[in-house]
Amino acid sequence: MSRPERAIEVVGAVGPAPRDLEKSIEAVAAHLRMPEGAPVALARASFRIVGDEEMAALHVRHSGVEGTTDVLTFVDAAAPSPVETDIAICRDVAARESTARGTSVESELLLYAVHGLLHAAGFDDATDDDARRMHEEEDRILGAIGVGAVYAVRRRDL
Repeated sequence: MSRPERAIEVVGAVGPAPRDLEKSIEAVAAHLRMPEGAPVALARASFRIVGDEEMAALHVRHSGVEGTTDVLTFVDAAAPSPVETDIAICRDVAARESTARGTSVESELLLYAVHGLLHAAGFDDATDDDARRMHEEEDRILGAIGVGAVYAVRRRDL
């Protein structure tokens, strides 16, 4: 059985957008599955790369939390399957985290895209066990597309 057509797009990039981010996200989409293991039917995923200021405003408006964050996921609840989602990714957080982890900004942005897609697929990271499962799934997907673990890279003390 073939998967439905899906649209992946990266919009509103702050600073230079990584050239292959859209292509990498498309590869990720082929490996997505729900927490119970079923493949995800992804109809549309739109990614907006933003800076700290815009992300902080989104974070307060939609989560009631002050300050910036790495990724926010907005799922169209009216279309639970196939999944339609808008995801905001913070380039400034990615730049800081890539320095702390010794990875590239592009790898961090891809990690945030995977994280956002997993939220859209039904994963959560509210508890330690849920966060561990979600990070293991991130590593599985990133390994499957040839990138390897990003989150698991040990942070260096700054």
